[in-house]
Amino acid sequence: MISAQDFVDSLGLQVLVPSTRKEWDIRTSDLNRPGLQFVGYYDYFAYERPQVVGKTEMSYLESLEPDVQRARLEKYLSFDIPCVVIARGMACPSVMAELAAAHNVPVYQTMAVTTRFFASAIIFLNSRLAPRVTRHGVLVDVFGVGVLLTGESGVGKSEAALELVKRGHQLVADDVVDICRVSENRLVGEAPEMVRHFMEIRGLGIIDIRAMYGVGAVVSHKSIDIVIHLELWRENKEYDRLGLSEEYITIMGAKLPYIVMPVRPGRNLAIIIEVAARNWRLKRMGYNAAAELDGRLTEMLQRSREGGQPSPMSEED
Repeated sequence: MISAQDFVDSLGLQVLVPSTRKEWDIRTSDLNRPGLQFVGYYDYFAYERPQVVGKTEMSYLESLEPDVQRARLEKYLSFDIPCVVIARGMACPSVMAELAAAHNVPVYQTMAVTTRFFASAIIFLNSRLAPRVTRHGVLVDVFGVGVLLTGESGVGKSEAALELVKRGHQLVADDVVDICRVSENRLVGEAPEMVRHFMEIRGLGIIDIRAMYGVGAVVSHKSIDIVIHLELWRENKEYDRLGLSEEYITIMGAKLPYIVMPVRPGRNLAIIIEVAARNWRLKRMGYNAAAELDGRLTEMLQRSREGGQPSPMSEED
């Protein structure tokens, strides 16, 4: 369900004809321009979408004879339309206002041109209709990279995030992260409104990051680019030391790079997370340090075999 007030406030609309309906059962982010309906074609009419009247539709409507105009609008507004938005700041025809009020259909006005309003409205609807899930973790913005920290309670996620904030990065959410899938392979995370900007530090309690470090230390939402799982160091476990292979995790159908980071005294997690974020950016640009080193070693071994020289990896006394 889409809140009518949220739609108006988020898109900066002016109410021309009010309605008693508070929510709309909208299932898609698409909109409809009713040009064909004004002509009289109803074989396919997406009446369940918000209706946008642009300059073309308004010009045609105003060219009709008054009785024809009323008849066309009467049939058009008899459908269960969520709302009508008039673009370019154009005035609402009096007969449209009268019939819309009679059918309890709200009419809004936007100063934006039709195509620009379409783009803004689709972005708004996509964000509201996107599938959502709540995960336990901490989300931080590190060098513009959205890093989701996961792990058992008490492993040090909040402490690592606090150190990152002290180093100039931004907190998005602590402990609880609301995640929505806004496109095929893009996730966006944010904090629930109730706990936004707050962080729990064991031994201290609840602290307000925005009040303590300023508005630049927090951000309302951020795309999730990599997932770093913190776990207590296990001596009998082999951890990746080269980085030649990459692991992934799937969240809501989106595939994300996944790093398991062991935690033990003496490791500066904040610096390692910073390096992980920078390394992810380099990989996105096509540079992989582990692959580069592996390529150099392979090339040296190949040259040594061709020249009959001892391998640089052989042992010498």
